[in-house]
Amino acid sequence: MVVTIVGLLAVFAGAAALVVGFGWLGRLRAQAPVADPIVMDWLAGNQAISRIGAVLLGLLLLALGLGFVIRSLRPEEHPDIELDHTTAKSLRVTASAIAHAVQADVEQLDGVSRARARIVGDRRRPALRLNLWLREDSDVKTVWRELDSVLGRTKDCLGVSALPTAVRIELAAAQRQRVR
Repeated sequence: MVVTIVGLLAVFAGAAALVVGFGWLGRLRAQAPVADPIVMDWLAGNQAISRIGAVLLGLLLLALGLGFVIRSLRPEEHPDIELDHTTAKSLRVTASAIAHAVQADVEQLDGVSRARARIVGDRRRPALRLNLWLREDSDVKTVWRELDSVLGRTKDCLGVSALPTAVRIELAAAQRQRVR
């Protein structure tokens, strides 16, 4: 989202520079310097403050960039889900157990040759990543309809109102036939 906004701002800034540069807003604006001469004179007169400000701005941008990189490279969490909060001992199900149950349920669907499921997110807002490999003769609409019922049962079992799911569908590799 942040990258999209920054990209759109860069496109709009480039378009504005082209409009001004071609002189569509007047010839005087096209010939005017990019930086205001008054600001440039002030920066030349206060070089120490200008350099300190530039260094601080550079350090701030470096810190923001490193924070973004660290956040992007951090692996997704696989949370354990607590199903029963009413008793003193809570019932906790591991993320891998949920993923294996969903995977086994999805692999039973007609047209699905194999599946892989992962639970990601946090305990309060779990999400599901689902990879499906379909056979050549499978009907995608039917698989999708049956998958919706599987996901509905999963939400009911976990006791959540919403389970964001990313589904990746691929065609399974055809069986190789050996020629003699």
